[in-house]
Amino acid sequence: MVSRLLPGLVRLVHPFPSALDAGITLVLALLAGAPAGRAVLLAVAMLAIQFSIGAVNDLSDAPADALAGRSKPLVDGRVPARIAVVVAVAAGTAGITLSALAGLFAALIALAGYGIGLAYDLRLKATAWSWLPYAAGIPLLPVFAWVGATGRLPGPMLALAGPGVLAGAALAIANALADAERDAASGTATIARALGQARALRLGALLSLSVGGIAALSAVVLAGPIPGTWLTCAGAAAMAGGIWIGFRGHLQRGWEVQAVGLGILAAGWVASLAAAGLV
Repeated sequence: MVSRLLPGLVRLVHPFPSALDAGITLVLALLAGAPAGRAVLLAVAMLAIQFSIGAVNDLSDAPADALAGRSKPLVDGRVPARIAVVVAVAAGTAGITLSALAGLFAALIALAGYGIGLAYDLRLKATAWSWLPYAAGIPLLPVFAWVGATGRLPGPMLALAGPGVLAGAALAIANALADAERDAASGTATIARALGQARALRLGALLSLSVGGIAALSAVVLAGPIPGTWLTCAGAAAMAGGIWIGFRGHLQRGWEVQAVGLGILAAGWVASLAAAGLV
């Protein structure tokens, strides 16, 4: 039983996006000047919140997953639904509690992000508006890390919100494309199905390339040839690579590479802004 439950629990909490968001939070908090202990606290809080969102996602999707024949922990019986509920509640509670240890402002941002994630899981994922929670939630991640680290929010950090919205929409499209066949089998409506694969690929590419271009160009102009600038450019290149992989038909891998590239770009971009004295 345990040999089936543990791997099922790992998959239930969506380890790849959860760990990626936690890692980005850790790096950004350190860039903001947080002591290592506080940066780890913020990263663990983000990890727990994402674990909860992942578990609720699978609970909400269970009927459609069963209809589409997906190998998911709740569908094949590796994780009972009651345990998934416990994981979701416990992880969400832990994440918000840990966020509160970093201050009321950080806790409020964490609550907002958690609410956006739950809205995606419970209402918007199976609609053509599935991109909206990504577009709203992605810009909150650096805000959470910075506020949790410093207790304040510099104006230039707010300037990242616009590209963050574009990046979130691009990732939402890439993620929907990766699940398009299974969503079609279960009759689930998503932004990728609403647009059609060809148009969704083109729109996602346009959004991702726009974000990469804005970040790389501004880093070069504002900070010059420093490590943060090179990191920003590397992230933009990785995002472009993910787009190319997606156009080659490897949609799941393409979305993963784009997500990692965005994380690298975010870290480099914030480092460049810090080096330029803007944050």
